[in-house]
Amino acid sequence: MSHVSDAPDDAVETPALDFAGTTPYEDYVQADVLTHLQHPLSDDPGEMVFLVTTQVMELWFTVIVHEWETAAEALRRDDLPVALAALKRSTYELQSLNASWEPLAHLTPGQFNAYRSALGEGSGFQSAMYRRMEFLLGEKSASMLVPHRGAPRVHDELAKALHEPGLYDEVLRYLARRGEDVPDDVLARDLTRRHDPHPAVEAVWVRAYAGDPGSDVVRLGEALTEVAELVWRWRNDHLVATRRAMGSKTGTGGSAGVAWLEKRATKNVFPELWTARSHV
Repeated sequence: MSHVSDAPDDAVETPALDFAGTTPYEDYVQADVLTHLQHPLSDDPGEMVFLVTTQVMELWFTVIVHEWETAAEALRRDDLPVALAALKRSTYELQSLNASWEPLAHLTPGQFNAYRSALGEGSGFQSAMYRRMEFLLGEKSASMLVPHRGAPRVHDELAKALHEPGLYDEVLRYLARRGEDVPDDVLARDLTRRHDPHPAVEAVWVRAYAGDPGSDVVRLGEALTEVAELVWRWRNDHLVATRRAMGSKTGTGGSAGVAWLEKRATKNVFPELWTARSHV
């Protein structure tokens, strides 16, 4: 029989409440900083929702970049378990990132227009951390550094990422070290340019998926496919939310708006992983 305490509630031990300065939680999380970063420029209450939501997205971009860089570094060491664990964590984070669209996904044009002018020329495509995500996915473009010329630290970080191997580059190098027939021109490609699909890379994935379904290569391929699918969903959710809020108007950053997002949504991340499925 278990013993049930007869002690009164106020006799139960309470957590520490008195601290000389800020709380240890505040010191670690910096919650006071985070919750005072919102400075609406309009009187519309919906702008606060927009600000917080986009700031949350930036935080998710940051942790996803961390996960993919962790995975890339692990692959350089041929440490597949660490790489797979990082990719798996990133899928949960991508799901949370995608869910961030929900507060914005049902805006009417009138609701969005109530504070749209506060954005000025601001646009999500100017996000440096999102650009680092895209670079890691192989979507390299030197022109995307131009908006950040006025911020030397940010520009330097992006320039470094532009010239470094992306996640998929490290995957292909890992496969080559395992004896897979990845062409030299793929391994030695210009890292500052977008990854283009290659039939020999497709053939590597075809052979893997036609073989042992539990092999390391298939496990890696499936982890990457999960990431790619969630990135595709992110792009499509962005497209739908934008189409709903502003129709086909020009984007806030001067882009073609919905037309630009539609083009982006048609692109597959890690393309050979998708086309290989047609040949298995």
